[in-house]
Amino acid sequence: MNRIAEIAPDALTPEQTKIFDQLTAGRGRILAPYKVWIHSPTLASGMEHIGTFLNKRSSLSAREVEIGILIIANHWQGDYVVAAHIREGKKVGLTQEVIDAILQGAYPKLTDPHEHAVHRYASLLVAGSKLSDDDFSSVEKVLGRAGIAEVLVLLGYYSSVALAMKVHQVPIPQPA
Repeated sequence: MNRIAEIAPDALTPEQTKIFDQLTAGRGRILAPYKVWIHSPTLASGMEHIGTFLNKRSSLSAREVEIGILIIANHWQGDYVVAAHIREGKKVGLTQEVIDAILQGAYPKLTDPHEHAVHRYASLLVAGSKLSDDDFSSVEKVLGRAGIAEVLVLLGYYSSVALAMKVHQVPIPQPA
């Protein structure tokens, strides 16, 4: 049962209308997590800013973003987000072999040092590991402090997305 409580456009508060208009202007529709977050319009607005930054202005490449998303969505067993980002990962050039390895918790064959650093850093974090000074230094050398911050926020943002879809039992869309 899909638990999302959608709000009809004519029932939105003025604050909700503002974020609704912002979301539909940028995306043409309201994505499923925002249907959860719009009940707290200030939260929804903040999440939109973070999501847009991560997907459009981050120092992370599209492939690095998808690697991080797959790791965190898989960690939370967020099937909706996993399914959506398998498709997105393929669109940005992740191979099925790399995707399968990530979803199995194995090390994928990544030759790009940035992708490797994102994978290692995100994997250590979701495993609950305390990063050693060596691990931190190796990630910092490749991603820099901006990359370290952006991976942390990427994992936090997509934790919220994965959990929202899981808690609200949003059905996984079938491929077209």
